[in-house]
Amino acid sequence: MPLIWCSISGHGYGHAAQVVPVLNALSKLVPGVKALLRTSVPAGFFEPRLAIPWELSPAQQDVGCIQNGPLSIDIAATWEAHRALHADWDNRIHAEAALIRQARPALVLSDISHLGIAAGAAAGIPTIGLCSLSWDLVLDPFVDPAEPDHAVILQEIRDAYAQADCFLRVAPGLEVTAFRNRRDVGPIAEPTAPQTAKLRQAIGAGPSETVILVGFGGIALQAPPFKQMEAMHGFRFLFDGPVPDGLSRVSSLSTAGLPFKQVLASVDLILTKPGYGTTVESVALGIPVVYVRRYNFADEPPLVKYLHRHGRGAELSREAFEQGQWDPAIRQALAQSPVEPPPPLSGAQDAADLLRTYF
Repeated sequence: MPLIWCSISGHGYGHAAQVVPVLNALSKLVPGVKALLRTSVPAGFFEPRLAIPWELSPAQQDVGCIQNGPLSIDIAATWEAHRALHADWDNRIHAEAALIRQARPALVLSDISHLGIAAGAAAGIPTIGLCSLSWDLVLDPFVDPAEPDHAVILQEIRDAYAQADCFLRVAPGLEVTAFRNRRDVGPIAEPTAPQTAKLRQAIGAGPSETVILVGFGGIALQAPPFKQMEAMHGFRFLFDGPVPDGLSRVSSLSTAGLPFKQVLASVDLILTKPGYGTTVESVALGIPVVYVRRYNFADEPPLVKYLHRHGRGAELSREAFEQGQWDPAIRQALAQSPVEPPPPLSGAQDAADLLRTYF
């Protein structure tokens, strides 16, 4: 059975959400292909999504950023976590490479762990990077000249990326420069069919009420303004997290009885941060998005540009979000029309067509 070793960042779920459609597309080109998922993303994410045989090997593959919730990066903690990851860096690469050799995959695919790429190269296995960003570009604005190890860590990340045979830059993406060879692929998403009536019935939404998903990705939002949400007449909210007792307009996502992707496809609007998976999938489905920007995460600008060009979006300031002053942005997003149609979701097939050549 042909094997692909997948080194997947555990920074949220966006990286896994890019890899899964590629593997599903690859299965149609390489009969019997199996994936070894080397990641800290839990099995529950892959179970409803991944259509090929797979095995989970739980392990941290990179740091990305340490965050205080989905909207704030803890810069000091981020560098401390990178110091820990890069301590005894060469031995860490060799240990990971030994596991790869033992598994004997045909290919290593990394989104976008520099450890996975360095280890794949050290193991002598063809190694491909796949992502819409790279961690060196995310970290670069936070380099402190007074901390020499910042520059050292950044260079080790770039040196690792340079060892990849190729990097597949997923649209919309950053102008990634650390890889020697780059090929562009289209947007990646696998939208599902909506179950609008079932969802609305499950949460008791009236015919004239607008159903809004409040979901900020794999890094949980702890405390939305529940009191103000409860006072917003004409809206029903689904929150991806626990909800206090006694609320009638706000329901926990767990009460919907549907997978997250089906909920996303069935709501009238999504309130979120500009993350890759939610943005591209919402645009493909034609669902309006109200977004709260972080302004210090490198891949936000291309995602916001993509949303406003091909989808329906409105920005909500951090202050307005925290105070529950959502109504103007919601109505603005609902009233918009796309400037032009979205591009085809060709990225998974584009990537699979290249990956098949390694089997």
